[in-house]
Amino acid sequence: MCRNCDYQNLLESAGVEATRNRIHILEVIGNNKYPLTATDVFNTVERDHSINRVTVYRILDLLVEKQLVERLSTGGRAAHFGMAPNENHVSHPHFYCTHCGQMDCLNPESLNISSDNLKKTFPGEIQRIEIRVDGVCRNCLRLKGLKNH
Repeated sequence: MCRNCDYQNLLESAGVEATRNRIHILEVIGNNKYPLTATDVFNTVERDHSINRVTVYRILDLLVEKQLVERLSTGGRAAHFGMAPNENHVSHPHFYCTHCGQMDCLNPESLNISSDNLKKTFPGEIQRIEIRVDGVCRNCLRLKGLKNH
């Protein structure tokens, strides 16, 4: 959970008007321990006040465009959303459970990957690196183990 981010300031620094819905969506994403789907974001915001589902999708697209939020691929059509790297959120890999669809943040040191060598050999401009590890989470393994007994 992030208690260090000033979401209004983040929006304004990106040249985006800090509306109530935009701030609330950033708070939902930034205060969560793992990336959320658009449906998760919508359901969480909807608990506090009525909001149109399309509005949530449009705000998420805007936040990704302004590089305040990252759209994390799950390998399919769905995506998860987490805070983009900033002074309070370091870049880190993610684990995606192929069984239940949960995405979790991994410790930045869990995969020691340096982009320095890639930058030396890649002829273009690298704008973003996304690292996702796929597998089956502990909960799903435990549930599968219970069903096998």
